[in-house]
Amino acid sequence: MTIQPGDQGEWVIEPATIDALPEILHIEEACFSAPWTRKMLEAELSGNPFAHFLMAKQSPLAKGVSVSIVGYLCFWVVFEEVRLMNLAVIGPMRRKGIARALVTQALEVGLAQAARCAVLELRASNHAAHTLYRSLGFRDVTIRPTYYTNPIEDALLMELDPIVSVSGCLIQEVDCEGRNSRPLH
Repeated sequence: MTIQPGDQGEWVIEPATIDALPEILHIEEACFSAPWTRKMLEAELSGNPFAHFLMAKQSPLAKGVSVSIVGYLCFWVVFEEVRLMNLAVIGPMRRKGIARALVTQALEVGLAQAARCAVLELRASNHAAHTLYRSLGFRDVTIRPTYYTNPIEDALLMELDPIVSVSGCLIQEVDCEGRNSRPLH
């Protein structure tokens, strides 16, 4: 998948490889107060049969950016469910459509593997992520009290059910519980 975010050059979303681990780890540590460790990321990249890793690469590099990988998404496809695990974009490259492109690509991968719904947790204070997911059709399901550490914070559980294509066309005829469904508007 390629997107054109204005004057920032061309973006390519592609599967991450173990060779990208140092840059992914750098992004992880820069973006999260309780980051995954190198070993955790490596296990997701190479040892978890359900895990998928996408990365956003920029070409050519934008002014002030010295890395080619500017964002990533780790997600699982387990039976009929896509579970978004970790999404991060480096600070200077946020609000340019990168996170949206990563999530959209993950949902398309899930659809290709017969997933019908998607779930995620996010910090209750992460208003930018909440807005992004709502714009993609996710809805709030519940609050998980004191789910996060460093600092301790509640998590919002969100769900997209059913997964719809980027164009808004219904891909699946039923949701995760077997109910008839219609496209989200």
